[in-house]
Amino acid sequence: MNIADNIKKLGEDKELMQKEVYNEIGLKSAHYNKVEKGLVDPSIDILDKLASFYSVSIDEIVHYSKATPKAITVEDKTASGQVRFIVPLNEKEKSTVLNNIDTMLTKQKSQTFFEQNIQTAK
Repeated sequence: MNIADNIKKLGEDKELMQKEVYNEIGLKSAHYNKVEKGLVDPSIDILDKLASFYSVSIDEIVHYSKATPKAITVEDKTASGQVRFIVPLNEKEKSTVLNNIDTMLTKQKSQTFFEQNIQTAK
């Protein structure tokens, strides 16, 4: 597959209409249509916007396939990269993730507070 086919396939796999994609990445419909048809090569800027929109890397757009996805290893990502995993989740899933983070942070703060007060009491 070529890049144009890959871009089109990404949208189809996410069940998105062209309009949703080109509006989100800030392209005119005619230009985006030409990119999807392979009449115009996408610029790095367009690839970057598409990668951000689809939460994939530019390399994944260039080499896109519907093959079994590789395991996601959050530990290997930067903090901003880890946050990007949350963006495509639905509202209930986002809420669950954020509640878990809040619970862990509260537990950590409580543990730190407890340890500091035990040291002070001794």
